[in-house]
Amino acid sequence: MDDEERREIRAEFRGLVNLSPAELRDWLRTERSEAAGEHKDGGESTGHASGRRIAELLGRRDGELTDDDYRHMRKVVGYIHRHLAQRPAGNVEDSRWRHSLMNWGHDPLKD
Repeated sequence: MDDEERREIRAEFRGLVNLSPAELRDWLRTERSEAAGEHKDGGESTGHASGRRIAELLGRRDGELTDDDYRHMRKVVGYIHRHLAQRPAGNVEDSRWRHSLMNWGHDPLKD
């Protein structure tokens, strides 16, 4: 991964993740957050686990980010884009769709 690719990933990640680390951590402690997303074998959802990592990534300096961090940031960007394209009709304020996105660091009502 070259420096230009890293720069592009950082810019897109920071443009889509619109919750601060504190907002994301607070959200992840709620029952609505824990209920959102796919739960394999009754454990933590993929999005909830990702949210914990996103909060950590937001607190790191660019020079501290590893290639694995950049791969996760790219995964986050892809998920947010795909999920936004599936916006349901009607009020989404208290929807699982919004809650899932918020687990990934993006609140669609914050835009």
